[in-house]
Amino acid sequence: MKYIKTDYRIPAYNMAMEDLIMNYLPMDDYLTFYIHDPSIIIGQHQNTLEEINEEYVREKGIHVQRRLSGGGAVYHDHGNLNFSFIVRGSRENVNDFNVLTQPVIKTLAKLGIQAELSGRNDILIDGRKFSGNAQYFHNGKLLQHGTILFNSEMQELGKALKVKPLKIQSKGVKSVQSRVTNIIEYLEDKSLTIEQFQDLLLKTIGEIYPLEEYELTAEEKAIHERLVREKFLTWEWNYGKSPAFNVSKTEKFPFGIVDARIDVKDGVISNIKLYGDYFVREDIATLENHLKNVKYTKEDLLAALQIVNMQDYFNQMTPEEFSDFLTN
Repeated sequence: MKYIKTDYRIPAYNMAMEDLIMNYLPMDDYLTFYIHDPSIIIGQHQNTLEEINEEYVREKGIHVQRRLSGGGAVYHDHGNLNFSFIVRGSRENVNDFNVLTQPVIKTLAKLGIQAELSGRNDILIDGRKFSGNAQYFHNGKLLQHGTILFNSEMQELGKALKVKPLKIQSKGVKSVQSRVTNIIEYLEDKSLTIEQFQDLLLKTIGEIYPLEEYELTAEEKAIHERLVREKFLTWEWNYGKSPAFNVSKTEKFPFGIVDARIDVKDGVISNIKLYGDYFVREDIATLENHLKNVKYTKEDLLAALQIVNMQDYFNQMTPEEFSDFLTN
C-alpha cells in the first residue's frame, strides 16, 4: 500500500488529492491522513445550503467543502483525524465498510478501548459515535474515508451543522451532540496527542498492509493544483445551483435519507434532483436523467425503472418502493 504524506489544512487540497489518486495515479492501493482547519465536509449528493448554518459558518470563517463520496455532512477541526483509503475494488464492495475500519478498531483495542462498527457506516464506543465513514467507487477504485473524533470541539459541531429531524428521530435522541463522543474521553493517558494517535494508527495499518511512501511526480503535483483551483475551490462544486422545484419528498430508508425535488410540468417530470446521505455505485445523475420526461404517475415511473438496476443507486430498494416514494 502506498502512503502519501501531506500536511494540508484546507480541505480543498485533500479532496483534490483523493480525486488525483482516484483518477490519475497508477492502479494500486493508497493511504493518506489529514487534519483540517474548522470545516464542514458535505456529501456529494447533499444540498449544501440545507446542511449548514450559513450565518454561523460565514461568521466563523468555516470552510465548506463538498467531497467525492456520498453520506452525510460532517464537521472537521484540529481535534478530528481523517483517514482515506483508495484501494482496488469492485462495485460489490460499495456499502461494505468492515474491512477498512478494522485498523481503527484494532488501534483502539491496543489502547484498551473497545469499539465496534455499527449500523451502516459508524464506529462506536459505548454506543456513541466517534467515526463516520463514506465511500465512492469509480474506474475500479474504491475510496473509503472516515473521520475520527479525537478531541474535537463538540459545541462547534452542533452550531455549524443543521441536522434533519428525520435523522435525529431515527436515532431516538434529542440532539447531535448526544450521539457523538471523543476518543480522548476514554483514554487513560490524556496526554496522548492526535499526532501520536495517527502514528499508532499508521503502525497498525502497516501490520496489516505493507506500506511504502509515495512521492508525487512534478506532473502529478501540477494536476493536483489544477483540481484544487478549477474544481474543489469553486462555488459550482461546493454549492451548485439548486433550481426551484414544485414537489418535495423526503424519507429515511435503511440505506440513508433521500430528499427528492421534482419539477412537474403538464404532468411530466421536467427536472428531478435526488439529494441525501446515501452511497451509490453509479453516478446519481444517470438515474435523474433517466426519469426526465416520464409522466409523473406511479405506473409510468415503475415502467421506466424496469430497465434500471436500483442497487446501483439505492441499496436494497426495489423499483416499486422508489416509485411509491416519489408519488405518494
